[in-house]
Amino acid sequence: MRPLAAALALAAALAFAPPSVHASDAKQQASIKVDAPWARPTPGRAKNGAAFMTLINTGETADSLVSATSDAADRTEVHAHIMDGGVMRMRKVDGIEVAPGSPTVLKPGGLHVMFLGLKKPLTLGETVAVTLTFEKAGKVDVRVPVSDGPLGPKGPGKGHAGHGHHH
Repeated sequence: MRPLAAALALAAALAFAPPSVHASDAKQQASIKVDAPWARPTPGRAKNGAAFMTLINTGETADSLVSATSDAADRTEVHAHIMDGGVMRMRKVDGIEVAPGSPTVLKPGGLHVMFLGLKKPLTLGETVAVTLTFEKAGKVDVRVPVSDGPLGPKGPGKGHAGHGHHH
């Protein structure tokens, strides 16, 4: 009977013990909200496209967008525009920091999700399924509408004067 009593005492102690924090628990402590996602429509023969959005970290520790995937393209990458010898170029980045309390905006001419090798054109009114992977928050699935600009209080295309719209 002694081993049974010891096992019951151990089970009771574990049941009332405070939870310990493990690396796997970090996923529950970080929280990322994706606001106003959109992708620009592409002409019929375009091989690449891009998605934009605002990432909001509602947690208490910094997180990082480390990758993205989508069935809409052969490859999906996290990109930034950088100056290279006086020329603005797009480059894949290893991560985009998403600090708590400070929205990270992915927008044309800046940080963005790049679709390489589109399987079909991005058509106005459709949506693209994208999975964003964050270092701490893990995977976040996003439905990205294809539009002329971010949807929201301003409406499609507002606030993007001078960017030129391609239809």
